[in-house]
Amino acid sequence: MRVAVAIPALLSAALLLGACAAPSSSSGPGAEGLSTAVGGKSVAAGSVVPGSAEETDAQRRARIRVELAANYYQEGQLQVALGELGQALAADPANAPAYGMLGLVYMQMGDTPRAEESFQRALRLAPDDADLNNNYGWFLCRNGREREAIDRFGRALRDPLYKTPAKALHNAGICSLRIGDEAGAERYLQRAFQLDASNPVTMFNLSELYLKRRDYDRARFYAQRLLGAFEPVPQTLWLALKIEHALGNREAVASLGAQLRRRFPASPEAGLLAAGRYSD
Repeated sequence: MRVAVAIPALLSAALLLGACAAPSSSSGPGAEGLSTAVGGKSVAAGSVVPGSAEETDAQRRARIRVELAANYYQEGQLQVALGELGQALAADPANAPAYGMLGLVYMQMGDTPRAEESFQRALRLAPDDADLNNNYGWFLCRNGREREAIDRFGRALRDPLYKTPAKALHNAGICSLRIGDEAGAERYLQRAFQLDASNPVTMFNLSELYLKRRDYDRARFYAQRLLGAFEPVPQTLWLALKIEHALGNREAVASLGAQLRRRFPASPEAGLLAAGRYSD
């Protein structure tokens, strides 16, 4: 069973950073860039399929605790999630998904050393697990270790059975942008879009990338698709408005500006609009 961290109904403020999924109660990222593997084919040697006849009672109890921890993580109840994971590891000390989940929880708590240790222990038990490599890659990217992160995303993508390769691809694209590799970022993000054309972070970053390059028609394509698929937030309205301003489309600028002022009058983007700072 794989428990994916859910995307909020509205893109969060951290979408601007291209970040990955976080507990829905936080102001964290709005992409489905992280997932929690609970069991599965690539956990520790000798592991079994969850719920199979070979699963021991201890493994079953650990699996259930990890599933509960994933749910608490999504709800932002991080201390409760830690308690469940402690019980999971007490039952099954070699449970790779439990250590991987610990890494996510500690990362969300800002405890970088413990997150690093947890991810490393998970990967020693299950070095080829695609979800673990993807999640550890995002941890590395968040901590200024972008090139190591991109290597981890590549390891995740080498798994032919990886069910959500678009996650690792758009994470690799975002990480590439952070080190100034726009060509690499475009390749990763385009591949992510081909696999999952509904991902808002992929669309947002592609639109921003093409706006920066002054490829306004392509930038508009992704911005309009994003606005059409998701409820507008200040960042997406402002992105679309900047593109229309660059194209000289005064009617669209006026319409988007009116929406931004009416719906999000206190947003930084509304302030930028009022100041006419379209290049920000």
